[in-house]
Amino acid sequence: MRIINHPILGKEKKRKKISIIVDGTKIEAYEGEVIAAALVAAGKRYFRLTRRYEKPRGVFCAIGRCTDCVMNVNGVPNVRTCVTPVEDGMVIETQTESGEWK
Repeated sequence: MRIINHPILGKEKKRKKISIIVDGTKIEAYEGEVIAAALVAAGKRYFRLTRRYEKPRGVFCAIGRCTDCVMNVNGVPNVRTCVTPVEDGMVIETQTESGEWK
């Protein structure tokens, strides 16, 4: 789901479509949008599982301050997807372990 006519920002502007791979599945994204926006638009609601109880987490703050939206991106763990723009061919995986903070 994408907002195509926002009451304040106006109508959605034409953007180039690109593809990203999420947990082995190719999905459509738009150049310039952040990973989390592309995932939510594709219907993905959780991005990682908590270490102790394996509970799902998704977008919480959406400004890069918390760690709920972190995922493995191109082999790098703990990438905050709410502030990281998509790139064509990017490989993204649901994070199920802590990973090392970079």
